[in-house]
Amino acid sequence: MLSASRRWVAALAFSAGFIFPALAKSTHPGEIATTQTRYIATYFPGRMTGTPAEMLAADYVRQQFALMGYQSDIRTFNSRYIYTSADKQQNWHKVTGSTVIAAHEGRVKQQIFIVAHLDTYAPNSDADVAANLGGLTLQGVDDNAAGVGVMLELADALKNMPTQYGIRFIATSGEEEGKLGAESLLSRMSAAEKKNILLVINLDNLIVGEKLYFNSGKTTPAAVRKLTRDRALAIARSLGIAAAMNPGLNPAYPKGTGCCNDAEAFDKAGIPVLSVEATNWSLGNKDGYQQRKKTRDFPQGNSWHNARLDNQQYLDKTLPGRITHRSREVVSVMLPLLKELAKTGKV
Repeated sequence: MLSASRRWVAALAFSAGFIFPALAKSTHPGEIATTQTRYIATYFPGRMTGTPAEMLAADYVRQQFALMGYQSDIRTFNSRYIYTSADKQQNWHKVTGSTVIAAHEGRVKQQIFIVAHLDTYAPNSDADVAANLGGLTLQGVDDNAAGVGVMLELADALKNMPTQYGIRFIATSGEEEGKLGAESLLSRMSAAEKKNILLVINLDNLIVGEKLYFNSGKTTPAAVRKLTRDRALAIARSLGIAAAMNPGLNPAYPKGTGCCNDAEAFDKAGIPVLSVEATNWSLGNKDGYQQRKKTRDFPQGNSWHNARLDNQQYLDKTLPGRITHRSREVVSVMLPLLKELAKTGKV
């Protein structure tokens, strides 16, 4: 018997309590995503797992889905992560994360997941605190309000479109502490439910990086890579959008695969993955963490977890227009791709 992924490939080949931002119909791709990104960053800074800011942000996202007409809920989970003090003592920090899930039902039981983590970085050590990494003032525009913003725009665009395959929009928690939310989600799923996931599209770190990258998971079958990663690159090229895939300069992250986010959890579970990110793998960095060339504005070549850098004011000053421009690029590629993959109108 053909697997769910193989049947999907064959089918595709054959078919070729807040002041909410307005949900009015947008005439420009990326407009809703930009508005949502700025709103989340402004009103919910310090969205560390288990904090009031994260819980409020999760409820806000849930209500946004509800306003679009989706069935949406918040699933909490209990977990923990290690905190290291200045004297090298290590202690477990217990947290309760909040993951938001909205359902777009399809005609058949197979599903596509759209994932973006909602949480911001929580300091893992006294050294992190001293370096101003994470904390209550971190807006997390790049990491990862923009990913959630794009997800919300995609949900809005697809809300009234019938699809062959179901879509689950998932704003995860605990990504910054080691993909806790994604791992919890997978642990609650049966083997049959996992088999019915045709693809996981992960949206993360879309703004600061110099170029868009579309990467498949290490375990993603070649046929699925062609219909997802390669198709995304083709759409980007047709629109004049600079995009690439990991060139494979680091054997730990071979050509065409990404790293270090919720996508990894699904990839390790053998579920096909398409990871969407902005960075610069061609710099030869070992893990994709150098998002851009080192400059006075970005002395480490990234904005990772830095409250001084990853905020609207700083990004608008150093990368003027980038939030709007990159949101437009990602939506312009992902919306037509998602329509193809979910098979809109095929009911």
